[in-house]
Amino acid sequence: MQLILTFVILGLTIFLFMSNRIRADLVSLLALLAFVITGILEPAEALAGFSNSVVIMIAALFVVGAGILRTGLAKKASNLLLRWTGNSENKLFFLLLVIVASVGAFMSNTGTVAIMLPVVISIAVSMKVSSSKFLIPLSYVASLSGLLTLIASPPNLIVSQVLVDHGFERLRFFDITPIGITAVITGIIYLLIVRKVLLPNSNNKKQISNTQLSPKELIQHYHLEENLHRVQVSNESPMVDRPLSELKIPADYHLCILKIDRKSAEGRNLLPITYQEMAGPNSVIHGKDILYIQGSKNQVQKLAADYQLVFDTDQSRNDLVSRQLGIAEVLLTPHSSLINETIQDIGFRKKFNLNIIGINRKGTYILKDMSNVRLRFGDAILVQGSWEEIELLSRETKNVVVVGQPKEHASMAAANGKAPIAGGIMLLMIAMMILEVFPTVISVLIGAVLMIITGCLRNMDDAYGHMNWESIVLIACMLPVATALEKTGGMVLLSEGIINLLGEYGSIGVLAGIYFVTMVFGQFISNTATAVLFAPIAMNAAINIGVSPYPFLITVAAAASMAFATPVASPTNAMVMTAGGYKFSDFIKIGIPLQIVMFIIMMVVIPLFFPF
Repeated sequence: MQLILTFVILGLTIFLFMSNRIRADLVSLLALLAFVITGILEPAEALAGFSNSVVIMIAALFVVGAGILRTGLAKKASNLLLRWTGNSENKLFFLLLVIVASVGAFMSNTGTVAIMLPVVISIAVSMKVSSSKFLIPLSYVASLSGLLTLIASPPNLIVSQVLVDHGFERLRFFDITPIGITAVITGIIYLLIVRKVLLPNSNNKKQISNTQLSPKELIQHYHLEENLHRVQVSNESPMVDRPLSELKIPADYHLCILKIDRKSAEGRNLLPITYQEMAGPNSVIHGKDILYIQGSKNQVQKLAADYQLVFDTDQSRNDLVSRQLGIAEVLLTPHSSLINETIQDIGFRKKFNLNIIGINRKGTYILKDMSNVRLRFGDAILVQGSWEEIELLSRETKNVVVVGQPKEHASMAAANGKAPIAGGIMLLMIAMMILEVFPTVISVLIGAVLMIITGCLRNMDDAYGHMNWESIVLIACMLPVATALEKTGGMVLLSEGIINLLGEYGSIGVLAGIYFVTMVFGQFISNTATAVLFAPIAMNAAINIGVSPYPFLITVAAAASMAFATPVASPTNAMVMTAGGYKFSDFIKIGIPLQIVMFIIMMVVIPLFFPF
């Protein structure tokens, strides 16, 4: 009875996936609950997927990928690829897949996709094409690259261990490489042929071009650079040790001091660190401070002469946008209490701890003498201050609405200039995985933590915000399907039935049967679980018919890697499904023809390189 129930639940799950009417993660949760309610799985067995190392590794890889994207490393890599390939989309597509296969030969397909995903999306944005044209091929070639070396995929290691357990010689590092090279070449050729016909051209929400202005674009639109000046305070300046409120600079010079760059005390630090402070009435000026002043150059020159200030010509400084401070555009709501009030009267800085540095009134920018300007409905206000205060202002909905995503801009500002660090962390993570210094999941977790503590990601909230929870839940809920099939005997029943059915066709018939069953079940459970279940069956089949077990075990490893027909067939498919805006049917349409092509090719090359 439980065996029938298992196949009924699995069939309904597949149907719901294909209908695309319910989100894939919700479908997988419903399937998980059905296995528990019917008594097929214990609650602990059903929830085991959430503690599975693969799921934890995928979550951590999303964090690593976010660091690569945030720091601009993905953009640099995509620009390099675009330079190599010019304007040829086909050349770019081919080179990208070759790079994916090369990386995938030495690390897991999940890790390969996580690292390349932000690069591919960045390329798609740069070329103004849909990322859906690239992401399924990225996942498929990453899966095929698992056959290039012994360590590239868990099924390879599993079948090698089964050989050792039965007294045979284990697979060497490059034994499986000829099969992998054949598979990768076949896959790339297939994808090059069908990419314009079968691959969708969806516009996922995540890749629709953002019309909101970034902080740097706001600086250009408001012409702030033309009215922004940097001056350094000399130790002999009359400003030293005096608060800005006492100096009355806005009233006397019609200037506004926006922020202060200040070095830490040299006596306490061997390498003085520059930190930034938003200028306010209570800000006390120190010698060697760099002041950012908004206003006319003539007035700044007058101030500099009066207070012994020196113009700072260092153009490398990151002017108004930094890790600590930023700017944002704010709109007034129709019923805002700020309407018809002057800048001076509303006490904006006192209320929100932010400076108003510009007003956009129907395309006319007001940057000087703003204190007596009355605000009107439709005005856009440019504010400057700490990112934390800007984020707090974004929660204020009664009087103002912050345009854009300050949290997103704050994270990008925090990671600015850290691309080399992100690249170093990625290389360290890959090296640890290749050299097996730690278990793979630990190496990935180290990479994720380093992305946070080095500032490639702003904080833990930034890290959590980049995890694709739909993919994580989907994979965690589908992993226990293998347990259900094993407990009810469904796996053995099907595999032995096919072997008995095809045994009369000799070794090649049994080999084809094992490949087919492994491939089919590999569309719904992980390649690792598939290999664990079918490797012993393949070994017993080879022994029973008196032939070499090597082609049968290699067949299991190969078939387990051919996870193309469903988004739950592989973690990589689940990862690209959301990012590319794919439907379940997209994987069927592209994956099943590839499965058929690979089946024919593998049935020729496996016996060729590993004779019976």
